[in-house]
Amino acid sequence: MKRLVECVPNFSEGRDMAVIDRITARIAAVDGVELLDVDPGAATNRTVVTFVGEPEAVIEAAVEAGRAAAELIDMRGHSGEHPRFGAMDVCPLVPVAGLTMEETVPYAHELARRLGEEVGLSIYCYENAAKRPDRRNLATVRAGEYEGLPDRMASGDHTPDYGPKTFQPRTGATAVGAREFLVAYNVNLNTTSVRRANEIASRVREQGYYEREGDEPWGEIVKDAQGKAVRTPGRLKHVKGIGWFIEEYGIAQISMNLTNITATPVHEAFDAVVEEAASRGVRVTGSELVGLIPLSAMRAAGRHYLLKQRRSTGVSDAELIKIAIKSMGLDELGPFDPAKRIIEYAIRPAGKRLVDLTLRQFVEETASESVAPGGGSVAAALGAMGAALGTMVANLTSHKRSFEERWETYSEWAERGKRCHDEMLELIDRDTDSFNAIMAAGRLPKGTAEEERIRAEAMEEATLGAIAVPFRTIEVAVEALEVCKAMAELGNPASASDAGVGALCARAAARGAHLNVRINVPSLADPAKGEDFVRRGAELVARTEELERETLALVEANL
Repeated sequence: MKRLVECVPNFSEGRDMAVIDRITARIAAVDGVELLDVDPGAATNRTVVTFVGEPEAVIEAAVEAGRAAAELIDMRGHSGEHPRFGAMDVCPLVPVAGLTMEETVPYAHELARRLGEEVGLSIYCYENAAKRPDRRNLATVRAGEYEGLPDRMASGDHTPDYGPKTFQPRTGATAVGAREFLVAYNVNLNTTSVRRANEIASRVREQGYYEREGDEPWGEIVKDAQGKAVRTPGRLKHVKGIGWFIEEYGIAQISMNLTNITATPVHEAFDAVVEEAASRGVRVTGSELVGLIPLSAMRAAGRHYLLKQRRSTGVSDAELIKIAIKSMGLDELGPFDPAKRIIEYAIRPAGKRLVDLTLRQFVEETASESVAPGGGSVAAALGAMGAALGTMVANLTSHKRSFEERWETYSEWAERGKRCHDEMLELIDRDTDSFNAIMAAGRLPKGTAEEERIRAEAMEEATLGAIAVPFRTIEVAVEALEVCKAMAELGNPASASDAGVGALCARAAARGAHLNVRINVPSLADPAKGEDFVRRGAELVARTEELERETLALVEANL
């Protein structure tokens, strides 16, 4: 798997687009990185940039961006709503694919070293890259902001990890880290009151709020027997938040960083703010995403709001994303383009993908003199159509009044069907990719014994891939047939024929994929591996034929 690291530097300039453009141009000029998003904010006077690539290229681009920020931004005249202490304020690395957090940390340290030694920035390492336990939290590292930095550095207990040890008036300091995927997320309020916004923020953020006498904002802070202020935790784990007023929109916002969206999803944070705001007579009007968000988070949000409506969640990703956008008002302050704001879509490889062709184009491409797509890709396409038909019956049935009491059951079947057709769609291109890998291995040089050995290993690996992909198509086809059978039995009788056609497609997909397994097996150097694939594949195909017979019998009973 290709190693991908995301870098999300924040720069203390959000108003002068000429400066922002010059910084991002340095990033875009580095080979091997893709600039995904540039999000400037006038009120915060801050720009969040997102780019991705192999670790080495990302480090190079981040160093160039830091160099540009040092040249173009003077912190002595900076002001803005967001906490900050440097020209390149923060620069975290986030593992995206092909490497772990533990493998990402050394890259963060290398980036920190180069920014300190080559650019002359004072660097503090935070989160998973922290050199000291007390520097894991960014808020602790940045406490006092730029204005407090001279005294903190002079005190001797805030010495940078890399770079100049004395205060740099022009550039301030930079926090370099390695962290999990962070979602920067703002919720819009129908008020201009920063006080009300901060009250709401204090109730939802993990840090919570200080207890006060009489539970009034102006009351004295309650202290325990040791004289320590008593703090009540907020509702949401792994959430940092403040309230502020955004002049360009004329509204107050709850600005949050969600540092673990598995523990606290975006939709949960939104709902919590809605509830806390309503209890104070404030209405949430929408929300705003800063930077990018994983597809899984948007899917989860779409499912959450569909469940609240008692509707099936086994719908397309496009529908889930649309529901999420509208439910959380992500398009209130500007368009929300999934192709640019969802990380998996933004980093999707350039070039023609079979699944992005129209049906006519796919058929004509298959019919052309090109050897790919071939039978394996077509088998996966058939499987996707079969699974989609089973999913359709589940979705239609769940929405029919006479079946409404069991809508959750049909929603679960629709989810299973969706997982099947989503994976089958991926297998369409993976099958063609595996064939291309065999072709590429065959073109490797074989003039020497060493070259012959390397070529033979590459051919064996590519052949195994060309077997494993259609074998997976067979496995998924079994589950798709289970969905079709269940819908022939439990679904709306008026849609029984659709479940039957789905079963026919899925069974054909399995048999076709097994042919592709068998035709590649003789090319393996290890016959035992090939025999195992053929045997297990035959057993699965037999199971699909059994499920097809059972499904068609149920369909016939409804005709």
